[in-house]
Amino acid sequence: MTYRVHLFKLLFSMEDDLFRIRKAERIQNLWKVNILLVLSAIAVYLWMAFLGLGSEGISSVAVSLTQPAYETSKLWFIIGRLIYAMLFASFILFIPSFLFYLLTGISYKKLIIMQQVVLAVLLLERILWIPLIIFAGLNWQVSPLSFGIIASYITEIPWIIYFFGAVTLFQLWSIWFQVKFISTFTEMKKQFIWLNVILLHFLGWCLVALAAYTDSYILSGWFG
Repeated sequence: MTYRVHLFKLLFSMEDDLFRIRKAERIQNLWKVNILLVLSAIAVYLWMAFLGLGSEGISSVAVSLTQPAYETSKLWFIIGRLIYAMLFASFILFIPSFLFYLLTGISYKKLIIMQQVVLAVLLLERILWIPLIIFAGLNWQVSPLSFGIIASYITEIPWIIYFFGAVTLFQLWSIWFQVKFISTFTEMKKQFIWLNVILLHFLGWCLVALAAYTDSYILSGWFG
């Protein structure tokens, strides 16, 4: 049996598509969808970069830079966003798939399909960040779609706010989807699957918080 990857069909007819993926011996359209998702990630992050989102470190020292230096810093910021988008998309697609493959023995290609859905959902989340930042002035870590806004009322410790800001409704849906997907392909106990999926996301949230916390120091050191 051959399965042709269609992310929207998988989202809206999940049970049927999961059955087809489980029975499939060949996967078609996998790499085309991978490339499309990576290009979509690049487009989203370049759009955010051109809108100036995330460039506060540059803008805060703009008055102390010459015009050529300021334009160069903006160019490097855009290049950095492009590279980050490629790395982000590639990481989401391939690293969790490989880890779950080692854990479960499920076909690596089938796990990539799972991660394609996760990446598409995370890109949708980032698109929703844009109006929240522009019109409401809410950065991603205090988005109403995350727990960061609650953490900001409890504490002023940046790392904690960044950590809970990384825990979003989209992330929680991704956890549920990954557990459902993996449990369809393996006879492992669901509690074990839940534990490992949550642990992977927990490590991801820690890395996001650490990167966000150190980013301001990196920018201030580079442009200060």
